[in-house]
Amino acid sequence: MKNHLRSHVVSGCLAALLGSGATYVAVRDTPAESKPAEATPAQAPAPTGGEALQTVLFETTMNDVLGRAVMVREFERAPGTGGTPHRHPGSHIFGYVLEGTYEVQVNDGPLRRLVTGETFYEPPGALHAVSRNGSATEAVRYLVFSISDPTLPATVPE
Repeated sequence: MKNHLRSHVVSGCLAALLGSGATYVAVRDTPAESKPAEATPAQAPAPTGGEALQTVLFETTMNDVLGRAVMVREFERAPGTGGTPHRHPGSHIFGYVLEGTYEVQVNDGPLRRLVTGETFYEPPGALHAVSRNGSATEAVRYLVFSISDPTLPATVPE
């Protein structure tokens, strides 16, 4: 019974996160005068080399679900750039491509070439072997939803 309840809570949280992402996608291009006033999302410094520009859109701790940390981030990668292989030991990672082409490979699975509207998933501890912009001429933008155990490292390079 306890696991059944926990799965419903986690499913509800995922639905809320996906709904938040869909709302973000729907209003991101709305003119500023019609958007509600809100705090500016935290944005990382401009990327150098193959790093992605990262903007944290939402972050909270779910105290009723084992203290898991939830984060929604937007990433943008310049044409022809990519990250290095890594793992997220305590995180469920859900991705959604906003625009462009994103190439991803998880563990020994196939290299996937995702376009706008497509998704990917990385289970905790999986090898994110490939993470790159699939275009040499256009940027790629994607959302990442993560549910993490805050007692474990967020990212471990391979």
